[in-house]
Amino acid sequence: MTRRILAISGGGQGIGRAVAWHFAANGYAVSIADIDADAAEATADKIVHDGGLALAHRADVSVVADVERWVEVTQAVLGCPDVVVNDAGISRNAPFLSLAETEFDRVIAVNLRGCFLVTQRFARRMVAADRGGAVINIASTRALMSEPNTEAYSASKGGIVALTHASAVSLGPHGIRVNCVSPGWIETRAWKHGDRASIPAQSERDRAQHPVGRVGVPDDVAQACLYLAGSAGFVTGQNLVVDGGMTVRMIYEP
Repeated sequence: MTRRILAISGGGQGIGRAVAWHFAANGYAVSIADIDADAAEATADKIVHDGGLALAHRADVSVVADVERWVEVTQAVLGCPDVVVNDAGISRNAPFLSLAETEFDRVIAVNLRGCFLVTQRFARRMVAADRGGAVINIASTRALMSEPNTEAYSASKGGIVALTHASAVSLGPHGIRVNCVSPGWIETRAWKHGDRASIPAQSERDRAQHPVGRVGVPDDVAQACLYLAGSAGFVTGQNLVVDGGMTVRMIYEP
């Protein structure tokens, strides 16, 4: 059986690592790009150890040359991807009145420009292969609601939601569906690389903010991505909120 192929940015740790592992467990060959080469290698090594096929590549997704090199390596080693997941992202939270424009620009460059570059460069290969495919962008509920001092991150994630529906319309005639997932509170500390990992703990108050009664985990996002990559053949241009219901619950301070 021919393996389907996933290309994922930011697959070295956190949500990206879970997505890579879940797709590999479902038979995908996985190409992982991350600015942290060691983290990318660790994700790929686990997939290979479990009998899968994976490659790791260091890339800063805001840099055109890095993205194009990753696309070339993926094509040469694994082939044209069937699914692309844009998970690479950073945050630079600071008081709005003192947020440096260089910090704002860096967040937009990685989160939004990177999403555009990766999608465009891989979509060119997907169109040439004429097999269709799926692109899944990882946005955030910060595109819909905010806390103070999150302007750069929120703006980048709002841009990803808009980029998703725009590119869905542009790429639809080529058989490429584009959707995004907006995670809410996802506990990623256990999914960090190496000594950055820690054991998470949430209070009853934390859990009670979610109608489902718990904080999310990376596996929740991975399952949403598998749905959008697979059986959701009539779904495109959509923003799937994965937040345990947190954004629909009104919370009044006592």
